[in-house]
Amino acid sequence: MDLFSRTWAALRAAVASLPPAEFSRPSGCRGWLVRDLVCHLVIDAQDVLITLATPASSALTHDAITYWAVSSALPSGEDPLSALIVRLAAAYEDPELLKFHLDDVGAAAGRAADLVDPGERVSTQEMVLTAGDYLSAYVLEWTLHHLDLVAHVSSVAGPPAEGLARARVMLEKIAGAEFPASFSDADVLLVGTGRRAATEAETAALGDLAARLPLVLG
Repeated sequence: MDLFSRTWAALRAAVASLPPAEFSRPSGCRGWLVRDLVCHLVIDAQDVLITLATPASSALTHDAITYWAVSSALPSGEDPLSALIVRLAAAYEDPELLKFHLDDVGAAAGRAADLVDPGERVSTQEMVLTAGDYLSAYVLEWTLHHLDLVAHVSSVAGPPAEGLARARVMLEKIAGAEFPASFSDADVLLVGTGRRAATEAETAALGDLAARLPLVLG
């Protein structure tokens, strides 16, 4: 729960510090500019609020690891939802309006996370899981998108080290295998999810795991 708050606060602070010109740079999400990614974060914050306000009484079906649907197909950025995000982001025109909306909705999502009972059952996307597991899953979401934010932007800080470390552990559990110790936490996340291609040396170090990558999370 605490790590959710820290990674979310760090990501929001990074967005808040972005100069307006950086919103037109590419992000680490295929087909999206930084402004599109920030608009997606607004939607993510809304999802957190909706889920934490949607209690469930039925049996648990998922946890922080099985929450993720995994495929090997890299996103094209051209699916209907991605296209909608691009149109929404463009409608803001002024990056300061987008910053304000993320700060407003994002702060509310953070407060809701601080107040929720981690053992409470919540429902989202036809899944039932504890609020604690749901928020733990979002540590991976925030950390990956923080890496996406700074992929081509050097003026803001990257994700906190503890978020990177926890996200690595989660991705390794999703993969059912450990990445080589020579990989940094950031490299595990970038290579493991297909955000960048592995070098020849990295591919050799990955061994059989290389054939199972990327792990595209949805």
